[in-house]
Amino acid sequence: MLVILDLDDTLCNTWEALRLALIRLTPIIIMKRKFKLIAYFLTKRYEKLESIRDIHLLDFEGIFNRIMEDIYRDLDKEEIKEMLDLFDRAFFANLKLYDDVLPFLNELKQMKAKLALVTDSASSWQRRKLEVLGIQRYFDKIIVSGDTGHTKLEPYNFYLATKMFPKEDKIFVIGDRDDTDMKGGKAIGATTILVKRGYFKGRRAKYADYIVNNLYEALEVIKGELKA
Repeated sequence: MLVILDLDDTLCNTWEALRLALIRLTPIIIMKRKFKLIAYFLTKRYEKLESIRDIHLLDFEGIFNRIMEDIYRDLDKEEIKEMLDLFDRAFFANLKLYDDVLPFLNELKQMKAKLALVTDSASSWQRRKLEVLGIQRYFDKIIVSGDTGHTKLEPYNFYLATKMFPKEDKIFVIGDRDDTDMKGGKAIGATTILVKRGYFKGRRAKYADYIVNNLYEALEVIKGELKA
């Protein structure tokens, strides 16, 4: 059995940590009179970034620089660095595993499952999250878009995961985003399980075989599928 997992908002509270870090950053933004930046987030203009392929290869610093370049013509590099340093500290102070993650991963290991992490963003950013969260050791393979040059907007990294485990014929893909995780899972013939939490939890699902509220429910799906 091969279980392919997403990281952000599936295993850890990335969106909540981002939100709290941006709140912590707000006084600095106001002090520096970057009101256009506040308007950018209040009007949710960042949503247009979701489908831009290159964004999925960047860490927050890269994304933030793209946003600032989009809003302002003249950028003060020292100001940007100050804001990014504050954001970085606040983000990692608030980044946590969901309560169901460790029991879920331990149970899968007891079931002798092979675990692959398939995640988007810059490699250094994602691997730092794994180090802070302390879950690197659970994964047999870690595939990051920043390493492969391919994002989850295409199925390449999901195919890559299956090639790494050619003997595993029962495959599950678990993630929080339907148009990447679930769509990629369907491309490789996996059973797809959508976890409804984080940034995308309100989105309609098209590619998910199962929709669950947490990883305990995902584990029951896996057990049920194995018995079928």
